[in-house]
Amino acid sequence: MGYNPLERGIARENIAPSEMDEVFRQGEVRGTVHDPGAAMQGGVGCHAGLFSNAYDLAELGETWLRGGTLRGVELVPEAVLNAWTQRGFPEGDNRRGLVFDKPALEPDSGPTCDLASWESFGHTGFTGTLVWVDPAYDLVYVFLSNRTYPDASNTRLLRLDTRTEIQRVLLEHLGATSRFSDVHE
Repeated sequence: MGYNPLERGIARENIAPSEMDEVFRQGEVRGTVHDPGAAMQGGVGCHAGLFSNAYDLAELGETWLRGGTLRGVELVPEAVLNAWTQRGFPEGDNRRGLVFDKPALEPDSGPTCDLASWESFGHTGFTGTLVWVDPAYDLVYVFLSNRTYPDASNTRLLRLDTRTEIQRVLLEHLGATSRFSDVHE
């Protein structure tokens, strides 16, 4: 897991392409950050440029699930992680956390299905990747995608609710109930 994989010796052919960019880069984007702004900043952005695989993302999610500790090593102080995963404006109508995204405040909207708990948090990337942690169900959900290939106009992942429907099936099997059931009865 890291930024600028080509500079770190990872072979280009071992990295999925993210787009055939005919405007900004005028060719296939593979092994460099998809986001043009982050690309202009050397490939590293707080919102873009991190390359990984499903296993390492699951381990990272497990670290967050376990309060910031991985294999007995504290990587993030639990108090910091707690601050990162709380809604930034709990009294307002903004669902977002200080660092991570949070479930939608209205049914059938946002980055999760309605079965995800209020305590859950995560990140959805522009290219379609999702990492979501749900402490209430002891769940780390990783969905890797390159929905922007061959171009970023592909909206099927959103139109079909692919990520949220997979999450719904997982949470149903864990016995989850809608976080809106007590609000909208």
